[in-house]
Amino acid sequence: MPLRASLRIAARALALNPLRSILTALGVIIGVAAVVSTISIGAGARESTRQQITALGTNLLTVIPGRVRAPGGIGQGVGASQTLTLEDGEAIAAEVPEVEAVAAEFNRPAQVVAGAINDTTNVAGVTPSYPAVRSWPPVEGAFFTDRDMQSRSRVAVLGKTVKETLFPEGDAVGQRIRINRGMFTVIGVMESKGASGFGDRDDIIFIPLTTAQKRLFGVDFVRALYVKVRTPEEMDTAASQVETLLRARHDIGGGAEADFFVRNQADVVEAFQGVNRTITILLAVIAAVSLIVGGIGIMNIMLVSVTERTREIGIRKAVGATRGNILVQFLVEAVALSVTGGVLGVLLGVGASRLITSLAGWATIVTPWAVALAFGFAAGVGIFFGLYPAQRAAALDPIEALRTE
Repeated sequence: MPLRASLRIAARALALNPLRSILTALGVIIGVAAVVSTISIGAGARESTRQQITALGTNLLTVIPGRVRAPGGIGQGVGASQTLTLEDGEAIAAEVPEVEAVAAEFNRPAQVVAGAINDTTNVAGVTPSYPAVRSWPPVEGAFFTDRDMQSRSRVAVLGKTVKETLFPEGDAVGQRIRINRGMFTVIGVMESKGASGFGDRDDIIFIPLTTAQKRLFGVDFVRALYVKVRTPEEMDTAASQVETLLRARHDIGGGAEADFFVRNQADVVEAFQGVNRTITILLAVIAAVSLIVGGIGIMNIMLVSVTERTREIGIRKAVGATRGNILVQFLVEAVALSVTGGVLGVLLGVGASRLITSLAGWATIVTPWAVALAFGFAAGVGIFFGLYPAQRAAALDPIEALRTE
């Protein structure tokens, strides 16, 4: 029997019981929609994570203070050390050939006043290379210069959130603000970076590092060194060289615990991507269970259909239909149910992904391979679970089938 005829007969058989056909395909529809939407959420989360981390600066190594151990071995945790200095950053820039630029930072919360507005925000003393290293340029005015660093100038560059808080209706550049007890002149406003986790990266004020250290906070160390490496291929080499150089500068032997940590941004990206991939696979597997449940539903309905159509099968065999004709006929019906459910499920999954993005603000990416995977799995479910009922129908004895009322 030609495949076209089998498809026509299958469509007629399914149309005779439209409600039953829809309910049978419902499990496949829900399963495919769940797989597509789950994978799209996972893909969106991976891309969002990659963009957020990349926004912190490309080819970036971050050097942070290490632990401090008191007598008796009691540790004060990562970041407690006060041994990282601006001079360490200058040495890295001068002596590690793979390094393109280095920025140093010391940050601390401070009280900020502009006119009648009084707010608490994070104040970061940084070096002039900070915008280039962290890929974070000003969009209004300008960033401070090496001359401002050397003269410990009282100039400030505002994050977008701070600008909107202190100067909601006017320009900030050229205005005067008070940070703690010192007056500063605003010379720029930074590009918006948005939220990261539970924090707002735009809720910050940048001032020259020397000004922060000597005039505002009274310290001589830094909280972090940001090292921009020339190429991604040189990241590991640069990290090793930076660690070796800082150990030598801090007089730390090879077997002793360092008073700093060097973090490779590529490793952080890969770690987040790995976690997202694992979660996505786990959720997709859970969603695929509903596809299997849908397949079992198809098998049950097809078995009922075989029972209901036993006499029809007997008549068809009596007029010359072969075992293969009957097998193909019922298999086509099962696959038609699952493929129809797959198409509707893909449409529902894409729609659900768009709705999630619109209502929840989550990034979602519907990838072609996710659609192909879900659709292919749906078709496979139809073949797998439709095969047994089809074989059972094909194996019926025509004489016994004709006797069935």
